[in-house]
Amino acid sequence: MTINSKFNSLKSEKQQHIINAAIKEFVKSGFEKASTNEIVKEANISKGSLFNYFNSKKDLYYYLIDHSIQVIEKIYEQIDYNETDLFKRIQNIGLQKFHIQQKFPHVFDFLASSIQEESAEVKDIIKQKVDPIYDEGKEKIYKDIDYSKFREGIDIEKAMEILNWTMFGFVEKALQQIDSFENIGEFGEQYLKAWKNYSEILKYSFYK
Repeated sequence: MTINSKFNSLKSEKQQHIINAAIKEFVKSGFEKASTNEIVKEANISKGSLFNYFNSKKDLYYYLIDHSIQVIEKIYEQIDYNETDLFKRIQNIGLQKFHIQQKFPHVFDFLASSIQEESAEVKDIIKQKVDPIYDEGKEKIYKDIDYSKFREGIDIEKAMEILNWTMFGFVEKALQQIDSFENIGEFGEQYLKAWKNYSEILKYSFYK
C-alpha cells in the first residue's frame, strides 16, 4: 500500500474536510506550532485516524504542499493564451480561484504562508516545490499579454499589482456573500456583472 493511499481512498467530501482543517491550522500557527489535536477536532476525526492516513505531521504537511501545487497547476492549465487582454486574463484566473476556494477556502493562504515558513524541517521541500511554482506562474499568467493597450507613462508592473489585488480582494468578498444566494447561477451572473464595473474603472485608469 502506497503512502497516503488510505487517505486517498476516503470519500472526497471527507478528504476535503480533513484537508481544510489541516490547512487552516498550518496557516494559523505555522508548521512547528500547528496542533494535530486542533486539526482532528476541526475535522471531527480521531487522532488515530489522522495518523492512520499520515505517518506524521510532516507527512501531512508534505501532502498538503503537493495538493496545493496541483490546485495551482490546474489554474495554469486553464489559461487561454489566445486572450491577450490583461483584464480578461486576470478575470478568468480570478473565476477559477473563486471556484477552487469554494471547496478549499485556505489553499492559497497556505501556499503564501509556506513561503514565510521558518521551520528547518520543511524549508527544503518548500524551496524545492513551492518557490518554482510561483516563478512558473508569473511567467504563465502574463505570457503573450498585449501591453500596447496601456497608456504611455503607466508603470505596467504596478498596474498589474493593483489589478491582482483588486481581483483577488473581489473574490474574497464574493466568497463571503455566496451563502446568501440560493441559486449559484444567479450569484455567478451578479458576480461577473459587478467585476466588470470594477474592471472598467481600472481600464479607464490604465488603458489608452
